[in-house]
Amino acid sequence: MTLPLMIFAAGKGTRMAPLTDVTPKPMIRVGGRTLLDRALDMGGDAGVGRVVVNTHHLGCQIRDHLAGSDVAISDEADALLETGGGLRKALPLLGPGPVVTVNPDVVWTGGNPIVALLSAWRDDMDALLMLVPLAQTHGRQGGGDFSLDPAGRLIRKGDLVYGGAQIIRPDRLAEIPEDAFSLNRLWDLMIADSSAYGITHPGQWCDVGRPDCIPLAEGLLHG
Repeated sequence: MTLPLMIFAAGKGTRMAPLTDVTPKPMIRVGGRTLLDRALDMGGDAGVGRVVVNTHHLGCQIRDHLAGSDVAISDEADALLETGGGLRKALPLLGPGPVVTVNPDVVWTGGNPIVALLSAWRDDMDALLMLVPLAQTHGRQGGGDFSLDPAGRLIRKGDLVYGGAQIIRPDRLAEIPEDAFSLNRLWDLMIADSSAYGITHPGQWCDVGRPDCIPLAEGLLHG
C-alpha cells in the first residue's frame, strides 16, 4: 500500500532555543544528518508516495534545502496552523484518502515505524498511531498519553507515548471550524467513535525537542 506522507516542519521550536533562533528545528543535525532528512529517509525506506512538508519559522531554509527534490511545500508563512490546520491546508497537495504524518523532531531505533503502521493499517480504522511505552522513551518530560483496549483502540491516559508517526483519514477535518488546531481534536472525534487505534513500537525513541536531547539521541543512534 502506497500512501502520501506529511512531515510537520512548521513549528517555531521554542523549546530548542537558542539553536532555533537561526535554524528551523527540522534542519538541526543529529548524528550528522538533519532531522528533516532522517524523516524523509524513513518515508522513502517505507515506500511512501508523494511527500509534503509544511513550513513557517525560517521556512526559506527548508525550502532551499529541498530545492530540486520532488517534495512539495505547504507554506504557512502567513499563519502557523498547528498540526490539524496544517494537515487540512496541505490536503490539495496530498490528495484524497489516508495520510501518513510524521513529526521530524524524534529519533527511532528498532525498526521503521512507518513500515509497521502500513502493515497494520485496516480499512475500518480512521487513525492508527505509533505509541512507545514510557520506559522506552528518552528525553521525554511528563507521563504517557494513551493506553489501548483489548482490540487495540485508543484510550486517553496511560503509559504509552504518542511517538509522532501515524496514519490518519483527514475527512473529518472539515468538522472543526478553527483555522489553527491540534490533531488532538480529530483524535477525540475518532476515539468517541471507537475508530482510533494504536500499535506499540518495539524499540527505543527519543524526543529531540531541546538542546540537551541531542546528545541523548546521538547516544541512542550509536549505541
